[in-house]
Amino acid sequence: MNATTPVTVLGLGLMGRALAEKFLREGHATTVWNRTAARAEPLVAEGAELAGSVADAVAASPLVVVCVLDYDAVHALLDPVGDALDGRVLVNLTSGTSEGAREMAEWAAGHGATYLDGAILSDPDGVGTADAVILYSGPRAAFDAHEPVLKLLGGATTHLGEDHGLASLHDVAVLGLMWGVLNSFLQGAAVLGAAGVTASAFAPLATTSIKMVADWVNGYAEQVDKGEYPAPDATLNTHLASMNHLVHESESLGVNAEFPRFVKALAERSVADGHGADGYAAMIEIFRKPSATRE
Repeated sequence: MNATTPVTVLGLGLMGRALAEKFLREGHATTVWNRTAARAEPLVAEGAELAGSVADAVAASPLVVVCVLDYDAVHALLDPVGDALDGRVLVNLTSGTSEGAREMAEWAAGHGATYLDGAILSDPDGVGTADAVILYSGPRAAFDAHEPVLKLLGGATTHLGEDHGLASLHDVAVLGLMWGVLNSFLQGAAVLGAAGVTASAFAPLATTSIKMVADWVNGYAEQVDKGEYPAPDATLNTHLASMNHLVHESESLGVNAEFPRFVKALAERSVADGHGADGYAAMIEIFRKPSATRE
């Protein structure tokens, strides 16, 4: 497909609007649809075509991009018009699960469509920039055919593999990383705040420390892949002793200690499994095990 391939965008929330705006700016004939049609007015003013129905929107373009709340919302939109997808490439940039992505791929194939699942690791303002990370999984041939168009959405556009679930799996892995870092910062800010230190004053040190920890990731990844956990800097026993300090400080200052207690409990389990003399990467063995209960 060439750089002027017509594109349809279903869903005009903050992210959906950003996607449509980028396609328009790059000269694509862009058809849009949203449950609340008024949201499309700024895009129509820029040259987008507002479809009167989902079926009309799907029929307008060989490449259909959907970005809505969740996979249930995708099905609510597309199930009634599934036959209109015949011969088209459906790119789903809605956040979901790997199971949902695989099920959606099977559903799309049953209606004659080729399915690519995707994940946007950027905020709406970052769409179309060199730093925006957009992950895709599904048939390589379909990705290659539309890569020039899809790359417009982010400079760091990556095809992860044929397994439709890979984009969603990477997405949740990165979300877990984000929450872990942010929760740790907030815990530290709460502890320091109890001593009168502002979060703004803590932020520069936190940023430096986060970058330092980020430099460890590649080395930890090698250990995880090899299943060997040397401890050139500190053993898990040493980390556990420091965790006790954070729990004690939090509790003595009247700060919620649930998060550091949880981390400490995981480390204690790893030590009990015989990893006390290993490096911190040995904790992967705890995370690889199924949890005792599932919601």
